[in-house]
Amino acid sequence: MKYKVNLKKTEEGFSVWVPGLPGCWSQGKTEEEALENVKDAIQSYLKTVEELSKDKESRYVEVAYA
Repeated sequence: MKYKVNLKKTEEGFSVWVPGLPGCWSQGKTEEEALENVKDAIQSYLKTVEELSKDKESRYVEVAYA
């Protein structure tokens, strides 16, 4: 999967967040480190969402985006 992320240079390094996953963010001293760290944040986010919805009735939909 690919997710769009936003980066912001800060005094401490880089902050990175995922607009499509509210509350999913990370940081790093370098841009590369921040991008690697946000991968772990995305995986944790998706795992949590899956666990929270495991006993719920769910469906999948496919969306085309240009």
